[in-house]
Amino acid sequence: MALKTLRTAVLDIAYEETGPSDGTAVLLMHGFPYAPQAFAEVAPELAASGCRVIVPYLRGYGPTRFLSAATMRSGQQAALAQDALDLLDGLGIDRALVSGYDWGGRSATILAALHPERVIGLVNACGYAIQNIAKALEPEDPLQERRLWYQYYFQSERARVGLARNREALAKLLWRLWSPSWEFDDATFDLSAAAFANPDFVDVVIHSYRHRFGAVAGDPAYQAMEDRLAALPKIGVPTITFHGADDDVAPPSSSEGHERHFTSRYDRRVVSGVGHNIPQEAPRICAAAILEMLAAG
Repeated sequence: MALKTLRTAVLDIAYEETGPSDGTAVLLMHGFPYAPQAFAEVAPELAASGCRVIVPYLRGYGPTRFLSAATMRSGQQAALAQDALDLLDGLGIDRALVSGYDWGGRSATILAALHPERVIGLVNACGYAIQNIAKALEPEDPLQERRLWYQYYFQSERARVGLARNREALAKLLWRLWSPSWEFDDATFDLSAAAFANPDFVDVVIHSYRHRFGAVAGDPAYQAMEDRLAALPKIGVPTITFHGADDDVAPPSSSEGHERHFTSRYDRRVVSGVGHNIPQEAPRICAAAILEMLAAG
């Protein structure tokens, strides 16, 4: 895949691209704490089928950089979704199939909800991924609260220092906890971990997890989008969503009943033997779903 850069009003977005330039665009977006390498086996299969595959490094990851030191290092959901929209605009892509998981799945979900005219179809993880910030302080059951320990940790200044000092060790721990049946090796992890050396990684991550709990303000530039997201808009584009049966941060039960948020095709598939990092753990299944969605038109 070729590494390229596109300048928006806020970022130099680094992205990897493969496939014919005139192919149907497929935007693949990674999550935290992962990187575009999660799609290393998905992207070539899509490209071989004639797709133009674009895999960006999210803000705070890899070679993606902010243009100004004065810009808030926001990790809020609206900022990440706007980055994806800006990338499509900058590349002159009117419509794309959007796919992702974790942070990237949320961005894909937001594009489908707020800009359906730009989205051919949605293939994501864990169902309806838009954050309900108004209810963020309502407790989960104790077992789920335990799974979310890292989010509570990130509310402290101790965590800011800890993430800066131990970013790779913390990320590897989360990989293991969230995908307990995935036996990845150090070389696989290291390929993604290189993206965490970005100078804005810590600030973007900390802001993301504090903003979703209402603990810090967002960037005013994205407030209008956040206001729209607060209404939990329904999604009218065809959707296939995956949930790893072994996901131990967002277990399959967390996406049950999400069909109420969708007004078009909604196909939920639980994948056995797979945890949170679905495209890297089950690349053939992910690629096949994207091609199935494109074939359905």
